[in-house]
Amino acid sequence: MSIIQHLVIDQYGAFLGKHSERLIVTKGEEKLAQAPLLHLESVVIANRGVSLSAEAVRECTERGIPIHFISGTGTPYASLYSAGLTGTVATRRAQLEAYNDSRGLRLALALVTGKLQNQSNLLKYMAKYRKETDEALFKEMRLRATEVLDELIEVDRIHQYPEMQDGTASVSDLRAELMGLEGRAAQRYWGAVKLVVPEKYAFPGRTGRGAVDPLNAALNYSYGILYGQVERCLVLAGLDPYAGFLHVDRPGKPSLTLDFIEEYRAAVVDRTILGLANKSVTLDREESGLLTKETRRMLAEKVTERLETAVPFEGKRHPLGAVMQMQARHVATFLRGERLTYEPFQMEW
Repeated sequence: MSIIQHLVIDQYGAFLGKHSERLIVTKGEEKLAQAPLLHLESVVIANRGVSLSAEAVRECTERGIPIHFISGTGTPYASLYSAGLTGTVATRRAQLEAYNDSRGLRLALALVTGKLQNQSNLLKYMAKYRKETDEALFKEMRLRATEVLDELIEVDRIHQYPEMQDGTASVSDLRAELMGLEGRAAQRYWGAVKLVVPEKYAFPGRTGRGAVDPLNAALNYSYGILYGQVERCLVLAGLDPYAGFLHVDRPGKPSLTLDFIEEYRAAVVDRTILGLANKSVTLDREESGLLTKETRRMLAEKVTERLETAVPFEGKRHPLGAVMQMQARHVATFLRGERLTYEPFQMEW
């Protein structure tokens, strides 16, 4: 029996049950998958019409295995966790208090810095493979990578504000500036990405919800897969995924998850999907425009493989998914005042 760490169930009419020490996915008389509970880290329900047994839910919650639900386009809409995971009072109190002091703002600045660094590093990564074949494109990509990092000058400027120096600034005071510089960097980043995407994908630039082109649809679906893993890391670190800093709080909006995922979009999803595109992998869609079941399954497998890839971090090599968990714990210790700074993860290129 193969080891499955992230079980994705995407067939309409599938049933998730438990037998002995493993989860079993069936459809009628057919056994679709089985995952030993010993190695399982998450379950993703990625289609309508999937049913679950109470015993499977109980076993997952007792073992700390979250069950995430996402739509066919990758939009997350529910998660199941053990009720005991919400009992980390000290961390959550510190998290809520940090919103109104400089801790929240410093964390938001660090997350924006990490996002920009990883976007720039991915452009450098894509550029280096074109140095010998297309020198003009290589130089343009390196220039765009530098332009993305130019926004860090604004981050440094914010750090020098008097209210930052005396600790009286809060994230609500400067959110508009942060979102503005992030938006400018994103325009430069996706403009550079468009230069290297093969014409067959008809990539119009970055489009979120409602995307009709295959590449944006693949990005959106893959972000949904990553979203569940990010939220799991935050919950296991004792943090409230709905109490963020950079993204505005709204009912039902997991703003801390949306904050924290920014550090990993380029390193996990963008690198994976753009790698597939540069190999001219076909991203099939149904007549409705949704990605086919086979394409969604392939994307889930590729994102999972990327999360299992070992990367340099704190002097050693760790799976990228483990790095996310360690970083979530670093967020928690920073907010509790046990860590002076939060240093974002930087992907290698």
